[in-house]
Amino acid sequence: MKTYNKKYQRISTLSVFLLIPLSGLAIDVYIPSFPEMQQELHTESAGIQLTLTCFLISYGLTQLFTGSIVDSFGRYRLTLYSLLLFTLSSFAIAVIHNIYFIYSMRVIQGIATAFIVVGKRAFLVDIYSGKKLQHYTSLITIVWSVAPISAPFIGGYLQKGFGWTANFYLLGAYSLVTLIIECFFSGETLSSPKKFKRKSILSSYAHVLKSTDFSIGLMILGLCYSMVMVFGMTAPFLVENRFHFTPVVTGYCALISGFGLMTGGILGKSISHYAFFPKLIYGIIAAICVAVFMFVSSNYVSNIYTLMGFVFVMHMLSGFVYNVYFTYCLIRFPQHAGVASGLTSGGSYLMTSIASYSIISLLTIDSQSGMAISYLLLSLAAIPLLLLAKKAIDKYLLGSIATPQEKIQEKAYH
Repeated sequence: MKTYNKKYQRISTLSVFLLIPLSGLAIDVYIPSFPEMQQELHTESAGIQLTLTCFLISYGLTQLFTGSIVDSFGRYRLTLYSLLLFTLSSFAIAVIHNIYFIYSMRVIQGIATAFIVVGKRAFLVDIYSGKKLQHYTSLITIVWSVAPISAPFIGGYLQKGFGWTANFYLLGAYSLVTLIIECFFSGETLSSPKKFKRKSILSSYAHVLKSTDFSIGLMILGLCYSMVMVFGMTAPFLVENRFHFTPVVTGYCALISGFGLMTGGILGKSISHYAFFPKLIYGIIAAICVAVFMFVSSNYVSNIYTLMGFVFVMHMLSGFVYNVYFTYCLIRFPQHAGVASGLTSGGSYLMTSIASYSIISLLTIDSQSGMAISYLLLSLAAIPLLLLAKKAIDKYLLGSIATPQEKIQEKAYH
């Protein structure tokens, strides 16, 4: 097997940050095409939204066990196979226009993306350590947020010029290019594979998940990203059906949403030296206040401009909280890097799919006030979880369960 060559450290690290946004691209690039897909595939809006849910659930579920697989069998070969699978499935969706076939391909894409993203995050843990590792892991959410910014913006123009299939041709071409880069410049970085034994694997998962601060963190991450996902699933119908704008405008709205998310991530990284929990609590309280103001103001003024102003602020706050807690969870267990990476993303995406689909099913989000209610419910749900997480962290720091390396990491974030 081809092993990692330090001579290509820069380009292989660049490849990581080209692949990290792949999940976001697969989610967001075709959002402006939802109304046209609904017409051409002869289904309801919920049927098109289900293509997104299929990806989210398969992506989240797969990541729950992907970590142990990449810790046992390596990162490189699995990444190559997954990229090839993602490429072929993207082109297949563009060619075969059957909604049930698309559901199956989106499940396959979710599985493949999980192996790619978990493997590349573990790659960073393999080759970096200390402050440099913390720097790159905190960059992950910032770079990942490039997809929600750029993908719907590009997708809107592709939809206007070429139709919905162009988005999947783009996904196929992007994954093909990264596959070529990986083949030539990357390699296997796992120096000491763990034996794939059920008992040791279950022990690793139990060690990670029994830490309440980690498991509660997954729920908080899911609630935060659900704010973005609920907007993404309803925006095309709000913008194109209610406000009567084009798919290009939907792309611009997603661009604003993505900028909010990235701004929050940058803010979270820039104040990483401040106390951990006060940042989270202040961020969620601010989100509750903005959601209430968004609801009240909708009685006086409600248009696409006020809607997007509030969306930007809400997604900035959710991106801030997400970045702070995501970085914490990702480097919380360095001795189980693959497992922690898989559980962090998998658990948060599962929570996102459950919370966002529940909100979409329970609420009729066809106005600014409806969007405000969804934001308020998700923000309020995070408060008791944050309080439970704080109690668990305080108890954990006073206990003797942690390894010396874990205690140092905990104190750095407290």
